Amino acid sequence: MKPGWLDLTEPQRLEWLKAAGYPSFRAGQIMRWIVEGRADSFERMTDLPKALRDRLAAEFDVFSLKMAECRDSSDGTRKLVLDDGQGGRLECVLMPDDKRVSVCISSQIGCGMGCVFCASTLGGLKRNLTTSEIIQQVLTLRNLLPPERTVSHIVVMGMGESLANLDNLIPALDWICSSAGLGISQRRVTISTVGLPDKIRKLASMDRQYPLAISLHAARPELRDKLIPVNQRVGLDAVMQAADDYFETTGRQITYEYILLGGVNDRDEDAVALARLLAGRKAHVNLIPYNSVGELEWKAPATADVLAFRDRLQDMGTSVTIRKRRGRDIDAACGQLRRELDRRTSNMVH
Repeated sequence: MKPGWLDLTEPQRLEWLKAAGYPSFRAGQIMRWIVEGRADSFERMTDLPKALRDRLAAEFDVFSLKMAECRDSSDGTRKLVLDDGQGGRLECVLMPDDKRVSVCISSQIGCGMGCVFCASTLGGLKRNLTTSEIIQQVLTLRNLLPPERTVSHIVVMGMGESLANLDNLIPALDWICSSAGLGISQRRVTISTVGLPDKIRKLASMDRQYPLAISLHAARPELRDKLIPVNQRVGLDAVMQAADDYFETTGRQITYEYILLGGVNDRDEDAVALARLLAGRKAHVNLIPYNSVGELEWKAPATADVLAFRDRLQDMGTSVTIRKRRGRDIDAACGQLRRELDRRTSNMVH
């Protein structure tokens, strides 16, 4: 397996070029081909000397992550499973709409948070993704678009706990949002977390403009303990205090993600508890009807219950929307397609 050119740091690229006998400006040419030319092979970089292209191709791949699976939904959503060549797989999703193109990317392979309804946690956490691997997801998804379109919004809501990999995530997002990258506004990049208080405060101190989304999923501590086991040691009060501190430091409204599980957290008393928890806070609730996972017991809510939940929140003065359901026909819920591919591979081996 060859390393990826994008896995090298800029000094490492310059050092390699110098050792190979080429001037440093070739590094900028190569990156322009990758970023602006959407090149996924060195052969396409036609203004490089052929000898350089051949040597690069012999020693490197442009991307170290390889596409293992691509599923196209009837609603235009495309979901990819990317393989790291070492037995690790991750998911990312392309969601084109009329005027915007959103991508959902992962921050880890697997997840260690243990949320009981999520397929990403099955099998636990494998490792953090590198800065390059986070960038590669965005570029790989962007390269699926026609030339006149590009990525406009990013949500870090795929596999993994985003804030547990801040040291690799923030440099990746900073590059993507820079003029050297895709030039996306930081305000169009949302970082999601189950609620790690120390990490929330660390993000607040970094003086970035990335919006924060907290995956709440329950407003009653005992129910959140059941659905999100990490809450048992963190505590809902500590999460909300950290969220308040984040708002005070940054002035940015927090979105609270709330997956509606049929018969579990979608009742009227749950809506009342959520509205009361957020009362007095500048907050927005994003309701997400659950996508059922075959290996898990949880069920999608009835449409009437989703609407009733939204209406109750609105009646109590809470800002709320229902997330549009995308990619239901291609296992687009986080972790599902990777699990299916892992099972298929395992069956082939055995």
